[in-house]
Amino acid sequence: MSINKGLERKIMEGEINFPLTLAPMVGLSHTSFRRLIQTYLPEGAQLIWPTEMLNSRRIPRENLGETPETYRHPSEQGCLVPQLLGNEEEPLRLSVEKLEAWGARGIDINMGCPVSKALKHNYGVALMGDSNYAAEVVRMVSRRAKVPVSVKLRAVESGNLAELKIFVDGLIEAGASWLTLHPRRGSQKRRGEADWSQIAWLREQIPCPLIGNGDVQTAEDAERMLQETFCDAVMVGRALTARPWLFWQWSEQQGGWSTPLAHIGKSAPRTPFEEAQEYGIALRLLLQYMAEDFSSEALVLRKFHFFVKTGSVWLDFGQKLYGITHTAKTVAALDQELKEFFKQELLMSERTELRQ
Repeated sequence: MSINKGLERKIMEGEINFPLTLAPMVGLSHTSFRRLIQTYLPEGAQLIWPTEMLNSRRIPRENLGETPETYRHPSEQGCLVPQLLGNEEEPLRLSVEKLEAWGARGIDINMGCPVSKALKHNYGVALMGDSNYAAEVVRMVSRRAKVPVSVKLRAVESGNLAELKIFVDGLIEAGASWLTLHPRRGSQKRRGEADWSQIAWLREQIPCPLIGNGDVQTAEDAERMLQETFCDAVMVGRALTARPWLFWQWSEQQGGWSTPLAHIGKSAPRTPFEEAQEYGIALRLLLQYMAEDFSSEALVLRKFHFFVKTGSVWLDFGQKLYGITHTAKTVAALDQELKEFFKQELLMSERTELRQ
């Protein structure tokens, strides 16, 4: 396994032993996807499990566990760390109390979302425009929370590392236990390359653990980020919708981890052909999980459609696969369409432009 430079820093010591984690993604990081990744997870691996981004203005009025964003399957016993969006003390207080009662083992504050809906409320990356304001939001959460608090953030707009240091010092002083850095500016959204050198620089500047995020598409990318930046863990986002076995691939390369229980006697898919075939298997399993987890067939079809839109860009003829999710009117029909589609000899690309 990778050894990070300098003092080893533990994220939630005693609860986390695996240096890769899923990113919180709107419409994607729900219980069914978490269950799918778990089927490919090395036995004994313990990692952070996020939710989709949750709005602190809505959480106080919701029945947690009954909404698609907060449903958790009974098999999910891992370290759930929901991601919270907000900037007002009373909604944050009420949200933290409800999330802790629901089973949260940590609270992650979103300071990285660049979409206009968040910006107009001074949520997400808008908080990075005022370091004192951002620190106060962390303070609002940490003084109410009985669990650790983390922050996911982006690079500062100026690109000035000294400014980034001032910003994160305020977050840590306000109570952040660890940080996740996606080194793109908010204005870039998904454009351009993530500047991993900022992760490496920040890791040397702060006393708390740092998770790196951005442009990780393969197991090799994850290992390279660990080695180049010395971050304490790597967060993987959209690539996991195409390669939910990526954590298994990484663990095989490193050694020291047991094969996932669901795949005893097998090796992780490696070749473009093997990965394409496994993608078909994974999609059908995900569809089964969604049918079990969500309340209506229409919701299942809508969520599955969005999932395939995200991950199919890595697959040959991915647009045709995406089209199938438009035409199928029932879960049973969609499953049969998937079964027929993946009888072809397909290939999965190592990487894509990640612009969608």
